[in-house]
Amino acid sequence: MHLTWSWMILVLASFAAGVQNALAGGGSFLTFPALLVAGLDPRAANIASTIALFPGQVTTGLAGRKNVAGAEGLSFRMLFWISLIGGALGAVLLLVTPVSVFTRLVPFLVLFATVVFAWGSFFRKPADNGTNPSLDRRVAVFMQFCIAIYGGYFGGGIGILMLAALTAAGLGVRTAGATKNVLAAVMNASAVLIFLVEARVLPWLQIACVAVPAIFGGQIGAHLLHRINENVLRIAIVCIGVALTIGLFVTS
Repeated sequence: MHLTWSWMILVLASFAAGVQNALAGGGSFLTFPALLVAGLDPRAANIASTIALFPGQVTTGLAGRKNVAGAEGLSFRMLFWISLIGGALGAVLLLVTPVSVFTRLVPFLVLFATVVFAWGSFFRKPADNGTNPSLDRRVAVFMQFCIAIYGGYFGGGIGILMLAALTAAGLGVRTAGATKNVLAAVMNASAVLIFLVEARVLPWLQIACVAVPAIFGGQIGAHLLHRINENVLRIAIVCIGVALTIGLFVTS
């Protein structure tokens, strides 16, 4: 009975993670503990979550590709390569160093990102065209590179972090949401490739049970991203960030 419930929890959490990744990110905070309940150790759960959520990130990114754009003075091509290289570096770090130290930083990173996004969404005075970049180009590059490294290393909350960075760099919330979906897939592409090559044994059954529901959830999330009221979306993203922060501090 416990085994049945653990697999049901895994499937439901994975579907919700797909929706959440499309809207604001943080889906791995649902799949990671669900994979632990399903019997994986923390390191295996982290790798399995990254691999399993990757197909959903690709389909979600493709669904919103028309809204993808770069920031002022920062082309999407540059964001692409920064994310690809950073994700590879993060994956290598995960395979050669313990995850415990970096995991302790996650609550503070998500808290910081939520505060920055809330400020950019509700307190920053926008320009006439709806954008008002508050980050220098070099700072934005550095932030995206750090987020990409973190994404390849652990990945929890990368959507929140990228939304904070991209909106501060001048993107509107819908454009930032679509762009971070594609960049999340890009940084995880390099990480997944490294995991597939270097990891000796992978829990393919658990990976499949996460991947399939997450793909369907991601499509629903991408649909909502284009149609939900922008203020509602901003409030929802902040609420998700607050909930993630509280949960992470409680469980850390």
